[in-house]
Amino acid sequence: MGTSRRVFLGLVAATPLLTRCVTACAAAGYASYSEIYRDPALHEGVDWGRRMVRHPAFDRTAFGRTVVFAPHGGGIEPGTSELALAVAGYHPATLAASGAVQDYWMFEGLRASGNAELHVTSTGCDDHYARSLAAGALNAVALHGCSVTEAERDWRPLPNPACALVGGANADLRARVVSALTGAGISAVDASSHPTLDGTDPGNIVNRTLLGAGVQVETTTPLRAGMFTTNTGAQRKHTTTALFWDFAGAVRSAVAGLEATQVIL
Repeated sequence: MGTSRRVFLGLVAATPLLTRCVTACAAAGYASYSEIYRDPALHEGVDWGRRMVRHPAFDRTAFGRTVVFAPHGGGIEPGTSELALAVAGYHPATLAASGAVQDYWMFEGLRASGNAELHVTSTGCDDHYARSLAAGALNAVALHGCSVTEAERDWRPLPNPACALVGGANADLRARVVSALTGAGISAVDASSHPTLDGTDPGNIVNRTLLGAGVQVETTTPLRAGMFTTNTGAQRKHTTTALFWDFAGAVRSAVAGLEATQVIL
């Protein structure tokens, strides 16, 4: 049948006995990107979009070691698209490259509102292009956004509301990112013990690398708010602050430090 997920939920919602089930299903959102791509009620370029770059081998000074992800870009977790571009070596407004560049992939919510419905967990990232990029890289960095409440729930108080929670299965890169951010004056903690934001699941897109490990950086809402003077979808890329560039520079420095230790035979 060609019935969309939205239409199906609407039909079922009309049956009072199933209202609770419908509410739970709707809150769960989409389980994978393929579900979004197949839903005829959603339109690429209107509801959602993807941006990605894979650099040709002859453009690389060495093996393509790191890929940068923003699985919840655009209006889903605002500010993470811009951060991913900067960490990958591109200015978010002009896309001008500066220094070493990395492959990147991002999924973005493009709606004026209601983008949260398009959130797919990182373990549900089944986009073939994203998985291909991860599988061809030694390292991966994923930029995410969370609220302070999400960050502290069932864990511990953050040292600062404007904080980065660094998770992922790559312990070496995780430590490097925490150290680099802290050195740049940005509050950062190792989140590998966090009950929900740890990012250590092998199925997480950031851990689907050649080494089976990457780093997931959760940025709290107050931290991202300080990165833009005009925090809107249209203006973020044009109004980045010193904090934004300090953050991106610190993560890039941590990645470069790790890559320098990786000998490719």
